[in-house]
Amino acid sequence: MAMGEVREIPDEGHEQLIERVAAIDVAKAFGKICTRVPAATGTGRRLTRVWEVSATANAVLELADDLIGQGIEKVTVESTGDYWRIWFYLLEARGLNIQLVNAREVKHLPGRPKTDTLDAVWLAKLTEKGLVRPSFVPPAQVRALRDYTRLRIDLSHERTRHWQRLEKLLEDALIKLSVVVSKLTTASARDMIEALIAGQRDPRVLAELAQGRLRRKNEALIEALTGQFDDHHAELAAMLLAQIDGLDTHIMRLTGRIEELVATLPGPAGTANPAGDGGPDGGPDGAPGGSGGSGGPAPVTAVERLDEIPGISPQIAQVIIAEIGLDMTRFATAAHLVSWAKLCPRTIQSGTRSRGGATGKSNPYLKGVLGIAATAAAKSDTFLGARYRRIVKRRGKLKALVAVARSILVIVWHLLADSQARYHDLGADYHSRTLDRDRKTRSHVRQLQALGFTVTLTPTA
Repeated sequence: MAMGEVREIPDEGHEQLIERVAAIDVAKAFGKICTRVPAATGTGRRLTRVWEVSATANAVLELADDLIGQGIEKVTVESTGDYWRIWFYLLEARGLNIQLVNAREVKHLPGRPKTDTLDAVWLAKLTEKGLVRPSFVPPAQVRALRDYTRLRIDLSHERTRHWQRLEKLLEDALIKLSVVVSKLTTASARDMIEALIAGQRDPRVLAELAQGRLRRKNEALIEALTGQFDDHHAELAAMLLAQIDGLDTHIMRLTGRIEELVATLPGPAGTANPAGDGGPDGGPDGAPGGSGGSGGPAPVTAVERLDEIPGISPQIAQVIIAEIGLDMTRFATAAHLVSWAKLCPRTIQSGTRSRGGATGKSNPYLKGVLGIAATAAAKSDTFLGARYRRIVKRRGKLKALVAVARSILVIVWHLLADSQARYHDLGADYHSRTLDRDRKTRSHVRQLQALGFTVTLTPTA
C-alpha cells in the first residue's frame, strides 16, 4: 500500500517529559495536592503522594516550601472559578514553575469515579507527560492594570444601565425627551431633568434651557416635555442622577490610575521611536513596517502607537494591553494570539471533509473592545474600512466585524512584538491596487491558455 506524504510536527514548548511534578485540584476551602516523583529504589517506578491543604495563605506558603524541598519542576493548577488565584499567586511568588490549565483540558475519563483525589492524580500524570496546555496568565503588574480596566468597563456598563432606568422613569412620567434630544447625557437634557427635579413643570420654561442647535427644536421640545412628572418621579430621578455622578467620579479616578500604571509597565514594547515610517507595508492585514532612524522626537508609548490604528482609542488601547500584556513572546505568532482570542473559526476536519467551526467564547473584555474598535474602523476610509465593506456584502455584518477585529488584533501583535514598529495604513484602495489586479490577471491568462496561447507577461515601465 502506498504511503502518503510524511509530515514532521514539532512539539510545543509544554510537551515534554518532566520527572518531578505536582498538581492541585482546587476547591473553595482546600486543595487536593498530588506529587509524582521517581521512587527512591531506582526501579524506574513513580511515587505518587496525595494530601489535602487548606486554601489559606499560610498553608499555601508552607506547601510551596515543601514542594521546593522535593525539587518539584512543574506545578499545575486547575482553573476552578476564582479559587485558583491563591494557589497560583503564592506559589508563583515563591519561584515555582506553575501553570494554569483549563478544566476542559483535564476532564476525567469515562468509566472511573469522579473524586478530588483521582482528579489530582490524573492532572499530575498529564503534567509529567506534557499533555496539558497552559493558559495565559499575565504578570503581576499587568494583572493589577487588568483589575482597574475591567472595573472601569463594569462601572461604565452600570452607568449606562442607570441612564436607561432614568429614560424609563421619564417615559413613565409621559416625558418624551429622548425622542427630541440625541442622548440624555447632553448638557441640555441634563439641565432640563435637573429643572424637573427642582420643581419646574412648565414645558415652555424647560424648553428654553436648550443649548446650541437644539434651540431650533423649541416646539418639539415643548410637546415632549408636556407630561405628568410629579414629586415621586423627581425623587427617583434625583437618586439616579446621584448614582450616575458617583459612577462618573469613580470612572475618572480609575482612568487616571490606569494611565499611571500603563506608564510604569516594563517590557520591550513600552516605547518606540516615532521618527520615520520606513519599512515594508506589511501583509494584507495592514501589519506595520518598522520605524528606522535614531534621535528625533521623544519616544511614544505603546498606547500611543496602538491609538494610531483606526477604531482604537487610548482607552481601548489600555484595555488591550491589560488583557494581553506587552510581552508578545507569550504568543508565538499573530495567529496564536488570534486563536487565543477566539477571533478565528475552529478547523474541523474528518476524512476529506473540512469545515470551520464556531469561534467560541473567550475573554469578554478583550472581545468587547475589539468589537467596538471594529465597528468604528468599519466606518472609516482606511484599509480596515475597505476590508469590512468587501466582506459584509457576502458574509454579513457580524462576520465582517469579526474579520476586522481579527485584523486589528494582528496589527496589535506586530506593534507590540516590535518596539520600533509604527502603524502604516495600506489605504482603502489596497485591494483594487493589488488583489483585484492579480485576480483579473490570472483570469485573463487562464482564458488565453484555454484558447491555446502561451502567455508571457512583461510589466510596463
